[in-house]
Formats: sequence, structure tokens, C-alpha cells
Amino acid sequence: MIPDKKYPKITVVTPNYNQAKFIEVTIQSVLNQNYPNLEYIIIDGASTDGSIDIIKKYENELEFWISEPDKGMYYAINKGFDKSTGDIMCWINSDDILQENALINVARFFNENRYIKWLQGYPNVIDEEGTLIYERNQIFSKYYFYWKKHETSLAFVQQESTFWTRDLWEKAAGNLDTNYKLAADFDLWVRFFEKEKMYCTNLKLGAFRKRKGQKSSDIDSYIDEVRISLSRNFKKLGMVDRLIINLGCKLEKINMPLIRKVKAKFQSLIIGRLTFVNLKN
Repeated sequence: MIPDKKYPKITVVTPNYNQAKFIEVTIQSVLNQNYPNLEYIIIDGASTDGSIDIIKKYENELEFWISEPDKGMYYAINKGFDKSTGDIMCWINSDDILQENALINVARFFNENRYIKWLQGYPNVIDEEGTLIYERNQIFSKYYFYWKKHETSLAFVQQESTFWTRDLWEKAAGNLDTNYKLAADFDLWVRFFEKEKMYCTNLKLGAFRKRKGQKSSDIDSYIDEVRISLSRNFKKLGMVDRLIINLGCKLEKINMPLIRKVKAKFQSLIIGRLTFVNLKN
């Protein structure tokens, strides 16, 4: 419960196309939160696999849903957010899930810490049966990406666990860039980093489902798009940020023991420590 506090309206958008195998579990993971001020929107891309019948089972509990041909997942997500009015926003793809009590915990985090504009939960991955198979610490710094550390770790901000305020969304252009086919989420996070600090929690808020045939398994293509996003957004950075990033990149190229120590201390100092927030008792 949130005693003596208003429940902020939370918008959850789910894009779907032919995911009848998983979408009911996704929908239930959102609706079973029993969050009293939920705005749940589903945008279906004219599925032909029975998804629409599943969505219709829950249509009385949805704020809005539609099924029509569209131009892909990010186009659908933008369409959903264009229909939304929530104070806090997120999206959950139609094969992923929200973890138990995620929305009430998110509401408490934002209510109790008004300075927070975006929040990442503890990243975790489930298999097709819903069993936890992997979890890791959060990635929380833009410098981590500009120094290309993600290309060896393959660790990114976990979209399923990330929530943000509407005012941050609007400051960051209020859309996903549909020029990206795989990494529009990453591009959004880079834009968020330029506006506000990311905060993190050890609570699991959402889970990514690893399954056969998903587009996100094409990691090489994803990283290619990440490089494009970083290049485009680098040009918008201030002079100090660009100098820091360029220095870090130059240190990366020098393979000498002393330089490696200098690089490690420099990068550790710049990246800083993960900033955790906890719920009050």
C-alpha cells in the first residue's frame, strides 16, 4: 500500500504481433499487479495467430487496444504512448513480464524520491517456461557505452526493468526513433542520460524472456545500431563530455601495464558508483 500518498497513474504499453504463445502471460503479469491507477495499452499489428482472441478476453481491463497493420514494434510503442496519459511510463513486450508487485514498488520509489526521473530494476532473464536463468548488476553510465565496454560484456540497460516519468519522456523528444529496427530502446536511454541521472534498485521489476527466433538474439545487428546511436548522440554532447570520452577511448588503445592502471582508475572515477534507492519501511 501507499499510505497517505496518491497512486500515480502508471502507463504500460505492450506491442504485439503473433505472440499468442506468450501474450496472455504478459497481460496477466500486468493486470495481476492489481495496481489501482493503471493505464494499460496494447497495440497489435494485425496478428493472425489467435492473439486478438486473447486480447479480447481482457479488453474490459484495458485502457485502449487496437489491432491493425503497422510499421513494426517501435512504431506500435510510439502509437501506444501517444494514447497515454500516465505520470510514469514503461513498456513490456508481449513475451516478457512484470514481476510481482512491480508497479506498487515503482509507485513508492517515485513517490518517496521525487528527484528520481528514471529507475532501473535488477536485470533478470527467464526462459520460455518462465524459469529464472540469469541475472546481473545494472549498467548505469553513459560512459560505459561511449567507451564501448558493452561490446565485450554484452550488457545493456534492461528495458523490461526500466520506468521513467512523463516529463523526462517529453524532454527527450517524446518518442522512440523508428529509424532503428532493434536498438531504439538503447537510443532512448542515451537521450535520457543527457537529461537525468539513472537510479537503480535491487528489486526485480520486469523480466526479459529468452526464446527461440526473437529479433534481439541478433546481437551483431543490435550492436551495429548502438554504434550509430552513440555516434549521432556524441555530436550533441558538451565539450567536457566529448573530451572525457575521447580520452577514455585513447587510453583503451594503449596496451601498457602502467597505462592500464591509469585507465582503470580514470574510468572508475568517471563512471562512479551505482546509486541505489531503497523503499522506506
